[in-house]
Amino acid sequence: MTTKPLPKFLKDPPRFLFFTGKGGVGKTSIACAAAVALARVGRRVLLVSTDPASNIGQVFGLSIGNNRTAIPHIDGLFALEIDPEQAVESYRERILGPLRDVLEANEISSMTEQLSGSCTTEIASFNEFTTLLADDTATATFDHVLFDTAPTGHTIRLLQLPGSWSEFLTAGGDASCLGPLSGLDKHKDLYSAAVRALADPNRTRLVLVARPARSALSEIDRTRAELASIGMTTQYVVVNGVLPVSTGTVDTLAAAVHRRERAALDHLPSALRSLPLDLIELKATNLIGVEALTTLFETAPPSGGMASAVPTVPAIADAPLAALIDDIVRDGHCLIMCMGKGGVGKTTVAAAVAVALAERGHDVHLTTTDPAANLTETLDGTVDHLQVSRIDPARASRAYRDRVMTVKGATLDEAGRAALAEDLRSPCTDEIAVFQAFSHVIAQSRHKYVVVDTAPTGHTLLLLDATGSYHRDITRQMVPGVRFITPLMRLQDPTQTKVLLVTLAETTPVLEAAELQADLERAGIQTWAWVVDNSLAAANPTAPLLRRRAATELEHIRDVTTHSRRYAVIPMLPEEPVGIPALTALARPAKRTAGAR
Repeated sequence: MTTKPLPKFLKDPPRFLFFTGKGGVGKTSIACAAAVALARVGRRVLLVSTDPASNIGQVFGLSIGNNRTAIPHIDGLFALEIDPEQAVESYRERILGPLRDVLEANEISSMTEQLSGSCTTEIASFNEFTTLLADDTATATFDHVLFDTAPTGHTIRLLQLPGSWSEFLTAGGDASCLGPLSGLDKHKDLYSAAVRALADPNRTRLVLVARPARSALSEIDRTRAELASIGMTTQYVVVNGVLPVSTGTVDTLAAAVHRRERAALDHLPSALRSLPLDLIELKATNLIGVEALTTLFETAPPSGGMASAVPTVPAIADAPLAALIDDIVRDGHCLIMCMGKGGVGKTTVAAAVAVALAERGHDVHLTTTDPAANLTETLDGTVDHLQVSRIDPARASRAYRDRVMTVKGATLDEAGRAALAEDLRSPCTDEIAVFQAFSHVIAQSRHKYVVVDTAPTGHTLLLLDATGSYHRDITRQMVPGVRFITPLMRLQDPTQTKVLLVTLAETTPVLEAAELQADLERAGIQTWAWVVDNSLAAANPTAPLLRRRAATELEHIRDVTTHSRRYAVIPMLPEEPVGIPALTALARPAKRTAGAR
């Protein structure tokens, strides 16, 4: 291999580097490789994950969690995962610990329940984040702190929260929705310091990571604008996973992928063209372990040096998406939730399922809870019987605030209405509003097919946590003997809800999907089927680089079959599956072979 100089985004790096972008673009790989590179030149580095579904531990092959962990064999490199559950437990104990000898057990129990919702989870994780960013004593021993963030939409919310909470508290907000968290104003100075750190170009650099695909590049263009509006103007662009020119053009799939990548890069949004740009080549294997990470910034040989020892890739069992759709139709109206790690193709699979059902004449509502998803771009057209919507946090929050002011505010005097309006400006209101919008969508599945493209794993679990909290509240309040159905009860009923776990045939997405399946089972929610998206093994490539990647998929596809007897495998396509015709083709019936189910 020919060693490439350090990428532009690592030249003269400031103290803080943030890696963000659409799910599945390789933020974690880029962040981990950057941390290794900086440590290798003598810097002390703390690598922090703010993603609830963090996988930096998997990349380095060790358990990390909420404690700073030294990375073996790399002097000066430490990692930390802001784990929501651990953060909440620690946060809750800081509040309740001093009160245990003062209050009655029932009061402690009530306060514990108030501190068990998704809003508390967000605040607990957020406080950990702002402490690392704004409290110099917390990171004094490190030269650099690298943040591997959650997928775009949730990262934007995280980075906007210091300003949101700072403004809310400065305005004298009471945040009564937080119950015993009203002491939040003690952190006002910390939040203000976080705002200053984010906007200081000498301290913070934003690295926008994308794949060489139209949707991913459009996503970071939107992110660039939103984060520039809060002062994060020192921005770099990294396009990861670019097919090397040396791959050749004999393989029709490789040639088609190369053409579409070049077209996407040639039409890079103008605002991104003005930013420093790094292109990182696609590698033949998954980037797991320090040795693999050190190769990420290297380039491939200029000619066919990879032609030797190309593995034979046996054919895999035919498992079309159309067969799953046939089974869904047989069972009748239901809620279909496409879940999984960011970037695995949830939006594409959800859209393909919805289009297939609508084209069969069924009424379908396709919606998304992912702030970064764009169903309109994926569909690029309309279909009879198909309704498309988006659970937009801003719109849902406005509707929720207006509804509360109209109903609850009607009985209040002017001072009371002003206090209520101030309380509703709390950032926690967004979580409540999104949950209510989600509940409304679930209810529609009684008389039509509802297909939900969910947010990436960690944030979907927070939404389900809110659903569980609501269920417990309703259960406590209902008069014994009165029948009722909560959103959680619908999710737990396999005749009413079908969960499709979408994954790629790679180590981390499969592991994360398996963990998600276990989390869902603990909540009483069963996984109905798995979908392996964008499979090279199913596409039968001939180019050596793609053949090597295809060979690594086989064991992961076998793993999928151990987790679910019902699954589908979607091959990588020469063109992106965008538009109604392409989505229809994705779910077109295909001949099945023995062993596919």
